[in-house]
Amino acid sequence: MSTVTFTRASRVYPGTPRPAVDQLDLEIADGEFLVLVGPSGCGKSTTLRMLAGLEPIDGGSVHIGNTDVTYLPPRERDIAMVFQSYALYPHMTVAENIGFHLKIKKVPKAEINERVLEAAKLLDLEQYLDRKPAKLSGGQRQRVAMGRAIVRKPQVFLMDEPLSNLDAQLRKDMQVELIELQRQLRLTTVFVTHDQDEAL
Repeated sequence: MSTVTFTRASRVYPGTPRPAVDQLDLEIADGEFLVLVGPSGCGKSTTLRMLAGLEPIDGGSVHIGNTDVTYLPPRERDIAMVFQSYALYPHMTVAENIGFHLKIKKVPKAEINERVLEAAKLLDLEQYLDRKPAKLSGGQRQRVAMGRAIVRKPQVFLMDEPLSNLDAQLRKDMQVELIELQRQLRLTTVFVTHDQDEAL
């Protein structure tokens, strides 16, 4: 777990008259669940992408804990991100999708299995571990995407409109699950949405 600090952080897209993010000062506490809410174009997703290392920072700095990550590549930031698009591998089972990053990192197979099972229990996915994504509902796919992020045991968990593809009732159910999951994991979490009801 870690704090996140933006200090006068800015992002300016070439050819635009004003910054997408303009000298942002923001402190996110260790273990906090922070929601960034606002209309399209207000800079919330850009802020998240700056933290993830997917957007360059044109001024100021970003720290995770005591580490200045302003110029670090995404893979060195110890973050995990869940996108609006779940980006699951269709040819892999749920278990293989959840454990994929660990396999790439050459984590021992026994540890991968243990961490995948731990995440599956947490997300109520145990009975689906051998299924492919095409055989899952939207909510189950979203849980798999979250599981893939959780097993990495990141310092910071980032979510960019992760519920927007779900229907209204499922979105409400997943909101409750997300809050409970974050309480259990005590992970510093940044959640981006344009939906004020979802933010509340």
